[in-house]
Amino acid sequence: MDGTQRRAEIARFLSSAKGPVSAAALARKCSVSRQIIVGDIALLRAGGMDIAATPRGYLVQRSPSGLVRRVAVRHDGAGMEDELNAMVDQGCTVLDVIVEHPIYGQLTGPLQLVSRYDVGQFIARCRQAEALPLSQLTEGIHLHTLSCPDQAAYDRVCQSLSKLGFLLED
Repeated sequence: MDGTQRRAEIARFLSSAKGPVSAAALARKCSVSRQIIVGDIALLRAGGMDIAATPRGYLVQRSPSGLVRRVAVRHDGAGMEDELNAMVDQGCTVLDVIVEHPIYGQLTGPLQLVSRYDVGQFIARCRQAEALPLSQLTEGIHLHTLSCPDQAAYDRVCQSLSKLGFLLED
């Protein structure tokens, strides 16, 4: 299969996937290297396909279901797992993390965390890669965009984060 056919196959596969798909899995499926897939994803994006690179793989961006809200928080790196679990435990999806960088402006990292399992996998990858969270750039202050089933779930998230001492309030 040539590059055009491969990219069409990747687009179809990602569009029908129920969750993120790793570059390694796409490479195996298409019998090419992971680096070829990275280039293909860049070309698909340049062609207008809205593909997010999450910690668990590539995902075609769809409009979030439910109530979309942002929450402002502050904590040190040790609080990240408790913070994320507080959100997913209330039935919300953590769509992203946002920080305000003094040079680059708003930086957003897609997360797409739905469950404690997802949070655990994310934390494990952070430790394995010895990667610091974006919030380290802003003394722990950051935002999360959440997709919640309803206002009550969002309110529970805010209560949980407040109880942990993470919620930034007026």
